[in-house]
Amino acid sequence: MRRRPGIAGLQGAAAARDQFRLLGENVAKIRTDLMKEQLATFRSQLEDFALKHKNDIRKNPAFRSQFHEMCAKVGVDPLASNKGFWAELLGIGDFYYELGVQIVEICLGTRPHNGGLINLQELCTLLRHKRKTSREAVSEDDCLRAISKLKVLGSGFEVISVGKKKLVRSVPTELNKDHNEIIELAQGQGYVTVDEVERRLSWTSGRAIDTLETLLDEGFAMIDDGHRDGKRRYWFPCVSSISSTVVTDA
Repeated sequence: MRRRPGIAGLQGAAAARDQFRLLGENVAKIRTDLMKEQLATFRSQLEDFALKHKNDIRKNPAFRSQFHEMCAKVGVDPLASNKGFWAELLGIGDFYYELGVQIVEICLGTRPHNGGLINLQELCTLLRHKRKTSREAVSEDDCLRAISKLKVLGSGFEVISVGKKKLVRSVPTELNKDHNEIIELAQGQGYVTVDEVERRLSWTSGRAIDTLETLLDEGFAMIDDGHRDGKRRYWFPCVSSISSTVVTDA
């Protein structure tokens, strides 16, 4: 028969547990302090790097994207404020503020044609055209960062993924799963028909018509009834080239 541990044994085990707990807390504190020290070193090195490569960061989109990735790894957001070290050093805050204003202008200018849903690539093309006299090139990554700052406007600016494309939504209207499936289907040729939606998505006629009419009412789709087969086409400017000729120079 095994003997149960006595009071002394229980007290010893409790003391051992306390020692292990204190040891663990000390190790965790050492690791935390070490990480803070390393992050401080990284931030200092990042500032030195930014000073050295200031012109490349401002003028080279690829280099600027890599710089943002470096900042993210050490918890620095150069776009968090338009004041302070980073804004004064690089003028990044002013750069993205200007991009944001121009993106809003383009989205408002093309809204009558696309209902407030524009292909990200098309938006970038229109943005570059608008900034053709600027010395600073603009990348898709720059557009995404500028758009992320527009969310504070509370007016629906958001990047959504539909199939293989990224679309910029500039209206508060929410797109549900049915809407996304139809827009993704339209990416093939820029439009869909009711028959095609029924066949490709295995939907009932009522579901197809109801969803298409909703997209039409919201301004995301355009009607084309001028075909010999008599079938109505629902065109989607956000995935076709219909709105690519619309350029806002304001």
